[in-house]
Amino acid sequence: MLPATLTLWILVQAYLWVNDSIAEPINGGIRYVLIQTFAAWPAMPEYWGITPSVEDIETARTALGLPGGDVSHDADIVFEYRAGVVKSWWANYWPVRLIGLLVAIFAVYLAGRLVGGWVGRASYRQLERAISALPVIKKIYSWVKQIVDFLFSPKEKAMQFRRVVAVEYPKKGIWSVGFQTGTALRALDDVLGDEAITIFIPSSPTPFTGYTISVPRSSTVELPLTVEEAIGFTISGGVLRPPSQNTPRTLPDGNTSNAGDSTGEKT
Repeated sequence: MLPATLTLWILVQAYLWVNDSIAEPINGGIRYVLIQTFAAWPAMPEYWGITPSVEDIETARTALGLPGGDVSHDADIVFEYRAGVVKSWWANYWPVRLIGLLVAIFAVYLAGRLVGGWVGRASYRQLERAISALPVIKKIYSWVKQIVDFLFSPKEKAMQFRRVVAVEYPKKGIWSVGFQTGTALRALDDVLGDEAITIFIPSSPTPFTGYTISVPRSSTVELPLTVEEAIGFTISGGVLRPPSQNTPRTLPDGNTSNAGDSTGEKT
């Protein structure tokens, strides 16, 4: 139950954060605009039927301790009445509460379309330069940008993990799992006398950072793993093993051992 429960908890927490931090402020702004619009154009609340009756106004006067027939505060009473009606819409009807979320999604889409244009790209570069000039914020922004680019950049622009390999790094006898990202610098081919490739070795448990090395292609071992399986193996510190690597293997003495058995006992 734990994986399913944690997944559900993460989704719920993400929704609550988006609702409280993004959707609700937008909803508050929409309510404010509606209330001010009703105050500026009294015909609109009259048409929608949200103008208080004479009895409602008299009840409000009594609650405020005002003498009967005192009309000096009627405008404030009507304003507060309409504001209460507008707030009740968000409290009583859940589809109305989705307006803020839908507006946020549309705003993000519109911002993306604007930034995609020439003027938007130029403005975005200016904004990035301004952020990069701030002492502390530039570090945080740089890290966040690298993670976002790693996760969401298009395939043709993102780092291309061509294959999963094992290489002896940081020294002989110690094997590390990495990703071939391309060919190495041409100068290394001349020095090594062999085709050199570039390998990115991710760190555990944060695969967004790691080491980039260049080695001869002949010194690597290609692993029968997908990129997702290799990343899961790295993030978990080797706990999450691909199913294809959990089958029994034959030991030099002829016995078999389960690759997924952490006890090391022979079977």
